Amino acid sequence: MAKPRRLSVVDVDLCVGCMMCVFACSRRFGDGGVARSAIKVASIGGIERGFTVIVCRACPDPPCASVCPTDALNRRDGGGVVLNHRKCIGCGNCVKACPYGAVMWDEEANKPIVCMYCGYCAQYCPYGVIEIEEVKN
Repeated sequence: MAKPRRLSVVDVDLCVGCMMCVFACSRRFGDGGVARSAIKVASIGGIERGFTVIVCRACPDPPCASVCPTDALNRRDGGGVVLNHRKCIGCGNCVKACPYGAVMWDEEANKPIVCMYCGYCAQYCPYGVIEIEEVKN
């Protein structure tokens, strides 16, 4: 059985804000644009001050799951969560509970967007800012 993986921000100072990771995440699901990405790049002051990469940190005890009234977010081996779309009622508690702002929102589906830890976005980062890594026990 494969070990659980998580996305890791290796060196945020290398980020130039190109958003290739964000576009790749959305494209993974057949969407153009950035609306359904589970990763976000935000400016903290432009070129002079740099950027921040907002992504699920695969919490071992995820607060987003503990506030879900329908158990639609389930803990995943190695940290983080898996979303059961059928159970989700779109309350948004998970978005508010995430201390990193890493639970995004799908306005069209009225459901959260959470990282699947697939690493697709990391393949498209030309600067080595993010990578997918095995979770060490």
